[in-house]
Amino acid sequence: MIQQSFQKKVATLYIVSTPIGNLKDITYRAVEILKTVDYILCEDTRTSKTLLNYHQIDRPLISFHDFNKEEKQEDIINLLRNNNNLALISDAGTPGINDPGYELIKEVIKCGYHVVSIPGASAILAALVSSGLVIQPFTFLGFLPKKQGDKKTVLESYIKRKETLVLYESPLRVKRTLEILYQVLGSRNLVLARELTKLFETITRTNLEQVQTLDIDTRGEYVILVEGDHEPVNYELSIEDHVKQFIKDGQDEKTAMKTVAKLRGVTKSEVYKAYKINI
Repeated sequence: MIQQSFQKKVATLYIVSTPIGNLKDITYRAVEILKTVDYILCEDTRTSKTLLNYHQIDRPLISFHDFNKEEKQEDIINLLRNNNNLALISDAGTPGINDPGYELIKEVIKCGYHVVSIPGASAILAALVSSGLVIQPFTFLGFLPKKQGDKKTVLESYIKRKETLVLYESPLRVKRTLEILYQVLGSRNLVLARELTKLFETITRTNLEQVQTLDIDTRGEYVILVEGDHEPVNYELSIEDHVKQFIKDGQDEKTAMKTVAKLRGVTKSEVYKAYKINI
């Protein structure tokens, strides 16, 4: 399937990036598109009206969010069938990133209509380029699972990855997430970005050990950036000392044994036996 976005006239869903804080961070093209589409799909009509009123945009709004996405999807496809052009916006940033946009975009493409991106603000990139950490490559993890055990399971698969890790976290869970990051990854360089582009924008450049002692502001969504792994494996260490090294770096005993097993290419039971016999 080849989409010729501007050569073949087809009903279109525009994916329009909106500001992540400062209302001025929107492109001329985005404003133009929002003023000319037939309907605007948005997460929260109250939040979106603040932005739209600021830029003198007066188009009909349709609420589209996680709790009504299934029932609204067919209505949206019918609007496209009737040759309406639509814009999808999120409360902040680029639609489809941690919101229900993906499922709709996939369905619109499946039904043969155009999907066109109108690029703009993104909290991921805003935080990354100002972090001072390696910019590329990077891996975006989104929000980690809420359960602590599930968080650890996800993070354990990234222990030896070399790229910068980027994730989102709510202010109420950020402190605990930082503790788990330290337990699993040890003391790596860390950047916390909150209230990006707003008056109280704060970027904290520290490491996973030091951040445990800081008072974490529980206001505003966080972007967390953690440097990748850069330590060579020291195979001269015994398994016992290797485990102890990771425990010293901040990992708990169980995680340290898992890490050593992955690094050395042996089973967890082998590490467990070698470590437990010698302590």
